[in-house]
Amino acid sequence: MATTSVTVPDLFCADPAIRDALQTPTSVTQDETLNSMALNLNARAERLRYNAHGVPRLERKKHVAFLRKTMGPFPAQYVHGDASRPWYIYWSLAGLNFLGEDVSSYRQRVVETARVMQNDTGGFGGGGKQTSHLATTYAMVLSLALVGGEEAFEVVDRRAMWKWLCALKQPDGGFQVSVGGEEDVRGAYCASVIISLLNIPLDLTADSPAWTPDGSANLLSGLGEYVRRCQTYEGGISGQPNAEAHGAYAFCALGCLALLGDPRQVVPRYLDIPRLIAWLSSRQYAPEGGFSGRTNKLVDGCYSHWVGGCFPLIEACLGIDEDDNKGQSPPTQEREDGLNLPAAPETLFSREGLVRYILGCCQNPERGGLRDKPGKGPDPYHSCYVLAGLSSAQHQWQLASRWEDEKEPDSAETIDDPVWLVLPHLDGARVYEQEDLVRAIHPVYAIPQQHQQAIRSYFLAKEGF
Repeated sequence: MATTSVTVPDLFCADPAIRDALQTPTSVTQDETLNSMALNLNARAERLRYNAHGVPRLERKKHVAFLRKTMGPFPAQYVHGDASRPWYIYWSLAGLNFLGEDVSSYRQRVVETARVMQNDTGGFGGGGKQTSHLATTYAMVLSLALVGGEEAFEVVDRRAMWKWLCALKQPDGGFQVSVGGEEDVRGAYCASVIISLLNIPLDLTADSPAWTPDGSANLLSGLGEYVRRCQTYEGGISGQPNAEAHGAYAFCALGCLALLGDPRQVVPRYLDIPRLIAWLSSRQYAPEGGFSGRTNKLVDGCYSHWVGGCFPLIEACLGIDEDDNKGQSPPTQEREDGLNLPAAPETLFSREGLVRYILGCCQNPERGGLRDKPGKGPDPYHSCYVLAGLSSAQHQWQLASRWEDEKEPDSAETIDDPVWLVLPHLDGARVYEQEDLVRAIHPVYAIPQQHQQAIRSYFLAKEGF
């Protein structure tokens, strides 16, 4: 491969410096992947527009057209996705929003769809008369937040939602994803987001599996300990204790912990951050620049968010509070086990490498939309999370204040919000133009902060159910 731009580190512009001579099915597939990406990364294709850094431009108009089309009827072959309809709505709305589009025009359609999918027992199913599930409920709540407005917010039956969440809460601290379903880190994250956005009381119903006679347990009790048990020997996070580490679960774990208190205190309390950073860093490959989701797997555009989105959270948690440290040396993060964590450097991953992979390999120049990698077709899922990853690479988040009480919420308290500040990332090389910026998304909620604040403020202002 030939170097195309001095602003991109050589690591991402040349063949791997070290090659393992042992040939396996995995190594053959990896070589085929590299060969398919070589032209996209280092050659100028006539169908793409390039900037001064030799990196393709963001084909915004084509992606908008693609995503607006996905908000219409799907072809018959999508029938297998019937139980994921809230997800398709969220992916398309979020992708459009990240590209700067106003999606409020979809409000009425989203409201009508949500009403059909909500169950009297609480939560949203994947379709009408389908079992409520935390994943589809999370997707639907975020979709209502994106279209905004009182009509959308009032769709949610919060009392039924509270009772349903209590039924999912488990004695070991985690959540089942549906009544009688599996228990995993997805459930922990989705439940935490729903509780936060809808201002759900933390008290448990008497019939909750996690209820205790003394009333000491609540919806968030033991959640941090549950997440801690999911960290693996590699340093990554598995869906359940003693399973394989996966990038999406790492994001869910960090997002969940960031909602339990001041992330600078809570995240290091429950996770071995140095080992987690080492595992996450190993997910970014060269020369591709993108992330894989697991050890020894291929890069995939969706992990631009699931793995790339972990770094803004970690960097913010290890960042410097300028108000507390003027004129002082960089601080360390105090841990209960005595291991002090240094403040994060300027960045913990190669933003240039990721941006180059996204713009060079994940765009479909003919149809619009974004994809896993060259040779794959675009779809709403990858369009959403590739753009979310691009946002993480283009922006940096800072925690501007601490909670007065840094302990986890207790009794009937609700989740509190830290003050998150977002700025364009200006340090280091920048291989994209101003016109290629996408909107900043909240590092925990995966929607722009103004939408998160609007729905949360609406429910904070309501008294009772």
